[in-house]
Amino acid sequence: MPLTPSATRDVLAHLGHQPKRFLGQNFLIDGNIVRKSLDLAAVAAGDVVVEVGPGLGTLTSALLEAKAEVWAVEKDEVLATYLRTTLASNYATLHLLEGDAIDEPLAALPAERSAQFKIVANLPYAISTPWMDAVLSGPLPVRMVLMLQQEAAQRYVAEPGSKQFGAISIFVQSAFIADRGHKVGAACFYPAPDIESYLLNLARRPTPFLFSAETKLLIRACFQQRRKQIASLLRHKLPDGGAAWLERLAAAGLDGRARPEDIPVSIWQHLTL
Repeated sequence: MPLTPSATRDVLAHLGHQPKRFLGQNFLIDGNIVRKSLDLAAVAAGDVVVEVGPGLGTLTSALLEAKAEVWAVEKDEVLATYLRTTLASNYATLHLLEGDAIDEPLAALPAERSAQFKIVANLPYAISTPWMDAVLSGPLPVRMVLMLQQEAAQRYVAEPGSKQFGAISIFVQSAFIADRGHKVGAACFYPAPDIESYLLNLARRPTPFLFSAETKLLIRACFQQRRKQIASLLRHKLPDGGAAWLERLAAAGLDGRARPEDIPVSIWQHLTL
């Protein structure tokens, strides 16, 4: 069961640890959200699950009790030590890495364990987009259930034509389908964040599409000037001025005057360097 707010404060006091805002340390204290996370991910005995930022181990404990094999990465030295003494010493199925999730987005999950893994995490909000970008380099999980800042979740699933639609929307939606998620109130955390949160539920597409690093840079560059016409943006970025890609755009009922935010994800997948 999750620690109550008072129990969380007591543990942190015992550790002499103050929650670090820059690491996004808002600890989950609501058992319903923990259960919802496992339910959305359909966690079953024997599942391989990656967790990012386990903190005091509330979600980790639930995953281990569900008999999942957990690969977790924790950057905070004090919390990593706490997890080693309270959980890793009791569960051989917990593989805890002390490190940065941007460098190790899958917690050093071995290649031989990465065929059908899941990610379930109360993700530190400050790293959500760079971490997601790292995950999208593959191998991909079959499902991700992520606690995120609501604004970030909205960007990941935004539709073309909206202000939230951007490069990360294209990358995420090319690889995953968003299933039913769940809004999460600030009272579910200690300390309570001053932003809205959302439990995002993503299922891997039957045939996921991954962009090359070079194409990602190009798409990001286009969205840095999202109000400019796409033909103008590509004129000096592609050898042929983007002529072949603009033909596909025209076949979709758009032309070179379209702006990046108006172009469907499926068309972006044909833009390559």
